[in-house]
Amino acid sequence: MDVRWGCGIGRAFRPAGLLRLGMAVSAAWLSSATPSLGQEGPKADARGFAVTEPVKVDRARLDAHRARLRRGDTALRPALRKLVARADALLAYAPVSVMQKRDLPPSGDRHDYMSLAPYWWPDNSKPGGIPYLRRDGEVNPEVKNYPDKEHLPVLCANSWTLGLAYHYTGEEAYARHAATLVRTWFLDTATRMNPHLRYGQAVKGITEGRAEGLIETRHFIYALDAVGLLQGSRHWRPADQQGLQAWFRAFLQWMETDAIGRDERGAKNNHGVWYDAQRLAFARFTGDTARAADAVRETLRRLDSQMDERGALPDELGRTRSLHYSAYCLQAFLLVAQMAREGGTELWTAVTPNGRSLPRGIDFLMPYLTGAQPWPWRQIDTFRPRMAYGMLWPAGVRFGRTDCFAILRTDAGPTFDDSVLTLL
Repeated sequence: MDVRWGCGIGRAFRPAGLLRLGMAVSAAWLSSATPSLGQEGPKADARGFAVTEPVKVDRARLDAHRARLRRGDTALRPALRKLVARADALLAYAPVSVMQKRDLPPSGDRHDYMSLAPYWWPDNSKPGGIPYLRRDGEVNPEVKNYPDKEHLPVLCANSWTLGLAYHYTGEEAYARHAATLVRTWFLDTATRMNPHLRYGQAVKGITEGRAEGLIETRHFIYALDAVGLLQGSRHWRPADQQGLQAWFRAFLQWMETDAIGRDERGAKNNHGVWYDAQRLAFARFTGDTARAADAVRETLRRLDSQMDERGALPDELGRTRSLHYSAYCLQAFLLVAQMAREGGTELWTAVTPNGRSLPRGIDFLMPYLTGAQPWPWRQIDTFRPRMAYGMLWPAGVRFGRTDCFAILRTDAGPTFDDSVLTLL
C-alpha cells in the first residue's frame, strides 16, 4: 500500500479498390509507426468538429443505411470513406490497459482502476504532503501517473469506431482489432481491469476513492455498442461474449452494493443520471430485464425531481460551467430514453407527475445554444456547440429538430453533410 494515502477510506459496403488501398496504407503504418499508447482518440475536421465522438447507435438505422449503400446509393459514400480512413488509422492503435500505471493504487493491485481528483495538490507544509489541498482549476501533474482515466475513453471511442466500420464494410481486420482492444481491457488475465471502481477520483490523505469517480466509466456504454456491432465476426467468440457479460454482471453488482456506488446513485445532479444510464446499459447487456426496468423508472423519478417547471436543471445552474453541465445532464437523460425505447419503454415524450419531460428540457436550452438569448448563469470558460453535441444529435434525430442540426452544421461548416455522423 502507498503510505502517502494516510487516513484511510472515504467514500458493408466498401469498394474493393478502396479496401486494398486502405489496408495497404494501414500495413505500411503498422510496420513503421510506434504509436504512443492511449493517444489516438477521436479526430476533428478542419473546423474542429469531432466527427467520430461516440453516440449511442440505433441498430435499425445503421442496418437501413448499410442496405442503402449496398443498393448503390451514393449519398452516404463520402461519410463511409471518412469512416474507413479513420478505422484504417486505428489499426495502428496499440491496446491499452490498467496495467500501464506508474504508481500503484492503495490496494497494491495494478489491476484496480485508479484516478486522482485533478485539482488536489500536496500540502508542502505537511509530512508526505498529505492531506492534499484543493487548488481549483489547477491540474496536478501527478494525475498522469494514473493514466487509466485517459486511456478508458479513448479505448471505448476507438473500439466504437472500429465496430462501426466493421458493420458497414464487413472487413474482419476492424473486428479483429476491436475485439483485441476490448479483451485486453476487460478479459485477458494479465491485463484485465478488476470489476469495481473503488479508487476513482481519489484525494490522497483524504479518501482512496470518491463516488464522483464512477462517472468515468460512462464510456463503457460505447464499448458495449462496439461489442454489439461485432456480433457475427469470427473474431468475437461466444466465450468473449460470456466473459464480458460476467465482468459487467460483477461490476453492476459492485455499483449497487458498495458505498461508493450507493452514494453516486443518490446524487441529485448529472452524476445520478449518468449512474442510471450506466446501470441500464449494463443490465441490458447482461440480460437483466428487471434491473433495466428499475433503472428506467428511477430515471423518470429523477427527471421529475431534478427538472423545474421551466425545463431547467437547477443543480447544474449552480455550477461554474453551468451551460456545459446543463447540456451534459440532458445528454444523459436522452441516452437513457434511447436505451429504454430499445427495451420497449417510451421516455422521449413521457410526462412526469409534475409535468417534466425531455422536450421541455430541450426547449429550455435551445435559445441559449442557438445564441438567440445570452446565458445568464455562470460559464467560466467559452462554451462551444461541440460540448453539447451529445445532446443536440439525439434530440435532432428523435424529434426532427432542425435547430439542433443548424447548430451542428454551423460548427462543422461544409464538412457536416459528409461527416461520419450521417452514417448514424
